[in-house]
Amino acid sequence: MITPQGPVPVVLAGAHGHGRWHLDNLRRLTAAGLVRLAGVCDVLPVPAERLAGLGNPEQSADLAGLIERTGAEITILVTPIHTHAELATAALYAGSHLLLEKPPAGAMADYERIVEAVRLTRLACQVGFQSLGSDAIPYLRKVIADGGLGRVRGIGVAGAWDRPSSYFSRASWAGRRRLGDIPVTDGALTNPFAHAIATALAVAEAEQFGAVAEIEVELYRANPIEADDTSCLRLRLATGIEITVAVTLCAPGRSEPYLTVHGESGSATLRYTLDEVRLGQNRTVHARTDLLENLIAHVRTGAQLLAPLARTGAFMQVVEAVRQAPDPTPIPAELQLDGGAGGRVLPGIVELTERSAERLALYSELDVPWAPAEQSIRVDGREVARYQWQPKLSATLAPRPYLHPVRTLGGVEVSESGPADHPHHLGVGVAIADVGGVNFWGGRTFVPGQGPTWRGDHGTQRHLGFASRTADGFVEHLEWLGPTGTALLREERAVAARPLEHPDHSLTASAWVLDFTCTLTNLTAGPVEIRSSATKGRAGAGYGGFFWRAPNAATPRSVFTAHSAGEHAVNGTRAPWVALGSPKWTLIFQQVGSADPWFVRTEEYPGIGVALAWHEPTVLAGSLTRRVITIVADGRLDRDLAAALATER
Repeated sequence: MITPQGPVPVVLAGAHGHGRWHLDNLRRLTAAGLVRLAGVCDVLPVPAERLAGLGNPEQSADLAGLIERTGAEITILVTPIHTHAELATAALYAGSHLLLEKPPAGAMADYERIVEAVRLTRLACQVGFQSLGSDAIPYLRKVIADGGLGRVRGIGVAGAWDRPSSYFSRASWAGRRRLGDIPVTDGALTNPFAHAIATALAVAEAEQFGAVAEIEVELYRANPIEADDTSCLRLRLATGIEITVAVTLCAPGRSEPYLTVHGESGSATLRYTLDEVRLGQNRTVHARTDLLENLIAHVRTGAQLLAPLARTGAFMQVVEAVRQAPDPTPIPAELQLDGGAGGRVLPGIVELTERSAERLALYSELDVPWAPAEQSIRVDGREVARYQWQPKLSATLAPRPYLHPVRTLGGVEVSESGPADHPHHLGVGVAIADVGGVNFWGGRTFVPGQGPTWRGDHGTQRHLGFASRTADGFVEHLEWLGPTGTALLREERAVAARPLEHPDHSLTASAWVLDFTCTLTNLTAGPVEIRSSATKGRAGAGYGGFFWRAPNAATPRSVFTAHSAGEHAVNGTRAPWVALGSPKWTLIFQQVGSADPWFVRTEEYPGIGVALAWHEPTVLAGSLTRRVITIVADGRLDRDLAAALATER
């Protein structure tokens, strides 16, 4: 008996759904003399037969009042995700310790409210990640610390369950990302497989807020819901270790989820639902401590909590990343099967999650037809661009990520990719004619005395991963590789779309802003030269840097600045802004923090770019950053209006 003062009075908030599991657990602990169910808080009455063996607890929908009247020392909170912050803080401020069901909250702001209440009240908050009560976690941590696997390369998690359609209609919040303006952030990653993420973070000893440096999220859905039912993510920890998680609720049946720790000299697998660790041919099964029992021991004797709120800070970083991620991509119906009871099945999905865990790869990296390497970018919920980060292109095109199609708010396309006149023009991106002798522009290389020449000198911009992804943009890491695979440059690319802010509502309804920043860092042993064809003697051909290829079909077209107009007058100038227009659209370009010449074409084709090397090569010893902001507007704007928008941006 660990309760010398008698059974601990408990209030259960949320007695339906998963609350029934807690009622069974309370029956077990009541029979052991550890707890007394003093009250039940729910908006629906709980029938007496469901409370059998638990006495006659008071029932009320007023949680704070119920705690005060019953003197409950512990509150078990099992209510919908979006109610956690309000009810958790109410329980804490009413003087009760807390067992909070996972996930702690649907948004970081709500989590921080609970953290502050814990700090002010000095009461305990245990989060219901039952797997964190398993002795398998410290066992596996010790194996890693003792060098049993060598240096850890990463941790791969796989989870594949089935769910009928009723699972997503069991409550108003189920399968939802938000209810009105209230974040719910339900979904495969944050709810049913939340234990998988929390367990992987625990094994990596990366549970505190800030332990995760970068997060990549991919969300998909086969069911007609708002949230994800099939998803994956990659966490880059501050320690350098990577964790991937690939899960689905569209499997043909249930298989036990697991995580594999990949080391340089071995691997270990933990099936966290079974508390089972496999290390080579050795299999061990470990004990698990019930989290309510642990919380009772903490309250009565000061025992250390196994899943305190502070241990879920890194997990909440994941929840916030999922909340801010683009809405799940629908999986085409022709790629699904009917799993019975209205559930959906994705053929081969179990094996796909296993491949992800083995290779530490995302779905988009595993050649899956429903997971192309592209992202929709939206402004106020409307798609304005798509980003292709791993296009399959011929080497002569200098393969690289790019934006295409890009559209106005009215739906008019303002980018072009792979046109017949210049197949190597790829929408909107970064392209340079010559970096240390390597062609990252595509097509032929200008050679003095010979002109444009095929040389087999094309480079590739290789996508390494995203530091972050949201519905309106991303931050991406890339490497610029030469023809033999040698890394010349590292790039961080940040792209963000946002509404145009202007007092004239007619303009804000017909224009938006693309903010494009790239930072290039030299990876070679010495300085590297950035050159354009102009630096080699081809007059006016200073192209190289940020480049926007517009549609050739848009005619008639015009280009102008505040003081000049026409291709020949604008090309090579250092104007604060330049506008490219057609009857259906206008693009207004501005540089921020630099004043490079503008490369301009309207006669042969429409395109605008920043010229990093116009007259002379640019010598890159360290890093350089360029930022270009583009206003994308419907219709043809005149000079005065373009100047006003550029000035008031």
